[in-house]
Amino acid sequence: MAKRLVIRGGRVVTPADVIEADVLIVGEKIAALLAPGEEVSGAETVDAGGCLVFPGVVDPHTHIQLDTGIYQTADDWEIGTRTAAFGGVTTVVDFATQFEGMTFPEALQARLAECKPALIDYGLHMMVTDLPHDPAQARRWLEELRDLGVPSIKLYTTYRPNYYADDAELLHTFRAMPHDMLAMIHCENDALVTDATQRLVEAGKTSWAYHGQARPPEAEVEAIQRVIYLAKVAGAAVYIVHNSTQESVWTVARAQQDPDQPPLYCETCPQYFWLDDSRYAGPRAEHFILQPPLRPKDWLVDLLDVWPVLSAVSTDHCDYTLAQKVEHQEFTKTPGGLPGLETSFQLTYTYGVHLAEQRREAGEDVQPIPLPELARLMSADPARLFGLYPQKGAILPGSDADVLIYDPMPDVTIRAADLHVLAGYSPYEGVQVKGKVRTVLSRGQRLIHDGALAGEPGRGRFLRGQPFRPFGG
Repeated sequence: MAKRLVIRGGRVVTPADVIEADVLIVGEKIAALLAPGEEVSGAETVDAGGCLVFPGVVDPHTHIQLDTGIYQTADDWEIGTRTAAFGGVTTVVDFATQFEGMTFPEALQARLAECKPALIDYGLHMMVTDLPHDPAQARRWLEELRDLGVPSIKLYTTYRPNYYADDAELLHTFRAMPHDMLAMIHCENDALVTDATQRLVEAGKTSWAYHGQARPPEAEVEAIQRVIYLAKVAGAAVYIVHNSTQESVWTVARAQQDPDQPPLYCETCPQYFWLDDSRYAGPRAEHFILQPPLRPKDWLVDLLDVWPVLSAVSTDHCDYTLAQKVEHQEFTKTPGGLPGLETSFQLTYTYGVHLAEQRREAGEDVQPIPLPELARLMSADPARLFGLYPQKGAILPGSDADVLIYDPMPDVTIRAADLHVLAGYSPYEGVQVKGKVRTVLSRGQRLIHDGALAGEPGRGRFLRGQPFRPFGG
């Protein structure tokens, strides 16, 4: 007989509402939402008193055990998914990379072999680097990939020569994509980045302090505008990753109002609304090397303004160690990426809900993010985008019992020493956040409880994403 659990005493947050309810779990699935205190025979109780009960976080943009061909993060899938679990993340959608000479099935199988130690469930996107030039063959390759459970691909407008795709390659790929696939795009104008970087190098300005200047915000905005236009020409659905500026998000928002624009979505990450480029002038500038870089204050994403446009708050998590970060003193040689899986929910809840409520009470004209919208941004919409909903991202009968029980009361200071990454640092060192993860359930198993891990490596499963279906704005 399947094990029965009842989560009692919490407020259940769904993308539609916040309700007083208990949650019945039978085996690995949500069985029902019950009236508070409703009797259930033979069930174990999970205490959620005073807590918010969210769907487990779905992070659609992570880089666990990343190999760029130049740099490799030091983590593996056990470490990466353990880190995720401690942050309330119960599903990640990471990447398989098509290295030179690989077909998509070969790249997928190679990545799945690396994923075997995972503690939580995972999906995959495909980093496309070598699509056949023949349109019919390219379409067959992409259809085969979709049928293997990978309905999304990743393309880059920069990073020459590793991943870079020029406009002709973008158009070719967009036109070859079936309408039930989604293209994720890293948008930076490569010419602007190359020019800015070369000018700094020629002037001898290669220290970490100049990293932000090497990748100007205008490069991101221009590339987003161009990608949106090319996608419209080709009729392709696209998802703009890690929007790092307010103008980037509004560029997407304006295009979404065009009735002829194919499906268009975007995300941002906590670093782009918590941190700014003044960090590059500080004593630990290497902690903040990433692409796109941190932005000047007047370019920052205003989460309280743009959240209705966003479909996800992701992390772009990369667990490079501090030793890797400081091996070279030049920004051109320092691996880019920040650890973020363990802190993303705390940071987003604190910024979008708690601090916004404080600002409103102090008389500012701001509106906190409604809790159902937080569940949408961090669970439901990411799952919808990549073919995992309602198996993931929902607290509904029949959904996987992936649950985050979040205590909103404690005051917590983020310290690298308390985290589970290998990095040896946190870009949010000393940041005060409100609330902490009390309990995390993954397919009905208590994976995290009061700071302790209960799951075994290898329990995570590969999630075959269903074909992309447009939704929302």
